[in-house]
Amino acid sequence: MFAQDSQDSQDSQDSEPLPSMLGIHEATARLTAPGAEHEVVTEIIRGVPTRVWRHAPASLRRVLLDSRGHGDAPFLVFYRGDDERESLSYDEHFRLVARLARHLTDDLGVRKGDRVALAMRNYPEWCVGFWAAAASGAIVVPLNAWWNGRELHYGLSDSGASVLLCDDERWERVAPHVAELPRLRGGLVARLGDGAGGPPLSAGFGRWQEELPAEARRQPALDLPDVELAPEDPATIFYTSGTTGFPKGALGTHRNICTNLATANFLRARQELRSGVVPPPDLEPATLLNVPLFHVTGCHSTMLPAIANGHKLVLVHKFDAEQTVRIIERERITSFGGVPTLVWRVLEAENFDRHDRSSVLRVAYGGAPAAPELVRRIEQAFPGASPSNGYGLTETSAITSVNAGADYQARPTSAGVPVPACEVRILDEGGAEAPQGAIGELCVRGANVIAGYWNKPEATAETFRDGWLHTGDLARLDEEGFLYIADRAKDMLIRGGENIYCVEVESALFEHPDVVGAAVFGVPHRVLGEEVAAWIQLRRGAATGEAELRSFADERLARYKVPAHWWISEDALPLNANGKVLKTELRERALQRLGDPRSGGVAG
Repeated sequence: MFAQDSQDSQDSQDSEPLPSMLGIHEATARLTAPGAEHEVVTEIIRGVPTRVWRHAPASLRRVLLDSRGHGDAPFLVFYRGDDERESLSYDEHFRLVARLARHLTDDLGVRKGDRVALAMRNYPEWCVGFWAAAASGAIVVPLNAWWNGRELHYGLSDSGASVLLCDDERWERVAPHVAELPRLRGGLVARLGDGAGGPPLSAGFGRWQEELPAEARRQPALDLPDVELAPEDPATIFYTSGTTGFPKGALGTHRNICTNLATANFLRARQELRSGVVPPPDLEPATLLNVPLFHVTGCHSTMLPAIANGHKLVLVHKFDAEQTVRIIERERITSFGGVPTLVWRVLEAENFDRHDRSSVLRVAYGGAPAAPELVRRIEQAFPGASPSNGYGLTETSAITSVNAGADYQARPTSAGVPVPACEVRILDEGGAEAPQGAIGELCVRGANVIAGYWNKPEATAETFRDGWLHTGDLARLDEEGFLYIADRAKDMLIRGGENIYCVEVESALFEHPDVVGAAVFGVPHRVLGEEVAAWIQLRRGAATGEAELRSFADERLARYKVPAHWWISEDALPLNANGKVLKTELRERALQRLGDPRSGGVAG
């Protein structure tokens, strides 16, 4: 998750007073005090004093076992199309998980610490596979479903996975590489049709629907494999985005993930305490998931709180803004979001005003910069709903800070206050604590910070020092402890010796009512080194041109920060699997159009 900062143009609007309500720090103190439900204590983890939630579950297995108490309540709903709806109750889900867990251990030889890879769309089978592997003591390895065959081969090889649970699309990509993976013993392929044409199954692989037929959900539940799990036992390997070089496997523990669950529950309690608003008793919580489960936002921040609290989780085959609006009405969705771009697309959907949206109480997003204008649009479109944004990384098991409700309205460019189980500090270039308000590197410490990178000791030593995660993100803290993200250090461009934070420029552009997408990056210049370039997505039907946007930016930014090059259209910006804008792709397009030497011409 990622919130934006535009210090030059936004600090004035961020000074609006909060309405009369319990202060965020006072509310936090009440909820985390000794003996309270959300009590925070200090424990020694890997030799470092670390803040932890006293009452967080000890393991994912514990969360799964507790989920049986939700019985026949709906857990998973899946839409392939508007008329193709599947569903699983909590009891049915547990029966399938237990059966698959026994297959993993009894038939495929999975033992504690073995890696079980998941490679599929957001199917119900993804959730069943995740919980079966975790409850068996395996380390779950969610692979990016957008990866091609060679990339999937890399994830399987790097993690040393012994079992693969995948769908038919991923099997078609990875099948030619299975022979190159001697550690891979077998697995199951879901959604595999009966027709010919696809690659045959390799030795050790079977059809999901044969091992877990539909009637298995109603058969007597098997016992889970007998395995003891401790909070510091490894639980997952999530691969980072891999913006440079090969992706790194982030090794998360059971404590890391369960910390995020406890954090999500605390945040909900704090919001209700401060606002005095609780959900109507006749409105069953239902979350629509529009981001991949192989990303920590989808898994840790969405699926995990849903199963722990007995909520309905609605999955879709592929994001479609108009279908999202229809599902909100049909399933009485109370919470949805993902990344800002997807929320914008829902708000811009042609059928938006034709469907009932009154059930929505929460619109949560992160993973990319969000325009302050988005807060206003959400308030107009979903009366009574609370928008929220925040900051987090794969390495922080999702949530580090959240900005919601009145705080978000007052500080729309902030990522919020760090959660109680997290400590943050800002370091200057020399590694010393930066003065309050100064921009420096953001470092995070807490029970949510992962154990390190899988089989990469040098990268681990560089990034995790004395218990602190060095994020590489540039940030600052204001006088009340609110966090502002300036930019990724590697995305910062330098024009004529002046540092320019891309998110600052994007934030200013997002203030224009016609701008629904903005990506700012540097392009080479012979004299200045780099110049600012902007790729803009306009709302549907807008006629705003470069001259107007340039003038708009000039009023809000120092002249040297105003983009020199513009590309403007209604076309959606390209996104990666996590919903983040693919700036690398846009930059390559820009270089081709500018005639950069690397593209056969001359830029600047």
